[in-house]
Amino acid sequence: MSDNPADYELAPAIAAKVRFNDAGLVPAIVQAAETHEVLMMAWMDSHALAFTLATRRGTYYSRSRQEYWIKGLISGHVQRVVSASLDCDGDTVLLQVHQTGAACHTGSRTCFDDRHLELA
Repeated sequence: MSDNPADYELAPAIAAKVRFNDAGLVPAIVQAAETHEVLMMAWMDSHALAFTLATRRGTYYSRSRQEYWIKGLISGHVQRVVSASLDCDGDTVLLQVHQTGAACHTGSRTCFDDRHLELA
């Protein structure tokens, strides 16, 4: 097995179900398997999704850097994927993970911890 996500291809049956946007990406919502807490949102292309499904390592595509990132490869804050689902339209991936350490690049457990908006 290669450690390069670009070397992975989605199985045709899975590729037929995923609706990637015009940029070839699909949003991925990442949720803690134990608590169902939403940890983060990231983007995946077909190679990142294929790599994630094959290795169970949360892998995403950085739009700003235009490169793959395997969660925790540098920080040690890895995501072990325990399930992957598509929403009813096939245009969003839901990953349930066992998160080691912080999920957010800021060092927080979740990207949604202290940024609450005021409701009218």
